[in-house]
Formats: sequence, structure tokens, C-alpha cells
Amino acid sequence: MRTTFHEELAALEQQLQSEGDLVLRSLRAVLTALERQDVELANEVIAFDDDVDEAYVAIEEGIQNLLARQTPVAVDLRLTLAILHANLHLERMADHCVTIAKLVKLCADLRSDPGLIEAFMEMGSRAEEMTRVAIDSFAARNLARAESLVDLDELIDRSNRRVVELVFAIPDEPDARRWGLRMLIVSRCLERIGDHAVDIGEQTAYLVTGEFREFTDASRPSLQEA
Repeated sequence: MRTTFHEELAALEQQLQSEGDLVLRSLRAVLTALERQDVELANEVIAFDDDVDEAYVAIEEGIQNLLARQTPVAVDLRLTLAILHANLHLERMADHCVTIAKLVKLCADLRSDPGLIEAFMEMGSRAEEMTRVAIDSFAARNLARAESLVDLDELIDRSNRRVVELVFAIPDEPDARRWGLRMLIVSRCLERIGDHAVDIGEQTAYLVTGEFREFTDASRPSLQEA
């Protein structure tokens, strides 16, 4: 009976890894759509979110069924809870990709700014890296790699601030300014994807140490604010 439990738990973790791959696929696609102002690709990202949602629900239901039939303790309980939390963060990351895709469609007829697009590609690259680090460190139970997400998040936060500055520098032309203001939401979405990656890293730390702790203290100023 216990062997079956561990097999089911391992299968759920594998599903989580697969969901992470779906999120990365969605992120890469929406960044391409943003760079090219590709409405058709943006529509594909929106439709693809159904696949992520199905993966999310499958894991959620799997965890519920497991808890209803078993009473996991110690490491098994930590893994069960960590999968549950990481699953939610991955689903939210995909939702942010959908928001960006919708903004690509909304702004398709507006004049974009090359400097901002370049900044978004940089942010997107960092968000993709953070997502991959979060997923891989969870699978490997690699605490040091999970903690490295803090420094990566600092970089994406700096990129977010740069985007805000670039938006404020956009010429006071109605279409250009409208596009820039909407792009602030894109920047926020990418920054939030990084935050969710950090949250998954915290679940890795919980798995390894048995104690939950936040990697950063929200009451302290970040390096760029100090």
C-alpha cells in the first residue's frame, strides 16, 4: 500500500514538471508574439492556457485524492504540500502570459517603441531563466540553486524599473503614450512571473530543510531602492 502511495506521489511530481514545461512554452511564445506584434500567435497563447489549466486541475485533484486515502507524514507530507503550492504558482505564471497575449492583441494597431521591446525581451529572458531554475531546483532538491533565485529576481526588478523610466520618456503622442502605458502591465506581468519562481524556490527550501521561510524580507528596501 505504501509503495503505491509513493508511486502516486512521484507521478504527481512528474506532472508538476510537465506543467512547468507548458508554462515555459507559453512564456516563450508570448515573448515572440510581443516582439513581433503577432496577434495570431497571441491567440494561440490564450488558447494554450487551457492545457495549463487542465494540468493544474489534474494535479489539484490528484493531491486531494491522495490526502483522502492516505495520511502522509514527515518528508512525504512536505512534498505533498510543496507540490500543491508550486502547482498554484505555475498556473498563475501561465495566467500572466495570457494577460500579456491579450495586451499584444489590444495594442496591435498602436506604434510600439523599439527600446521598450528590447527591454521586454531582456525581462522575458530573465523570467524564463528563473522559471527553469525554479523547476529544476525543485526536482533536484537543490537548495543553493533555489536560493540563487533571489539574485535573479533582483535583476528582473531592475529591468522592471528601467521599463517604467522608458515609458515616461515616450514622446507625448496619443498612440505612443497609450501603447506605453499598456506596456506597463506587461512589465508587471513579467516581474510577477519572477516572483512566482521565487515562491517555488521557497517550496524547495521547505522540502530540503523542513522549515518554511521567505527568501526576502519585504520590509527591507531592495538594492536599487537603498
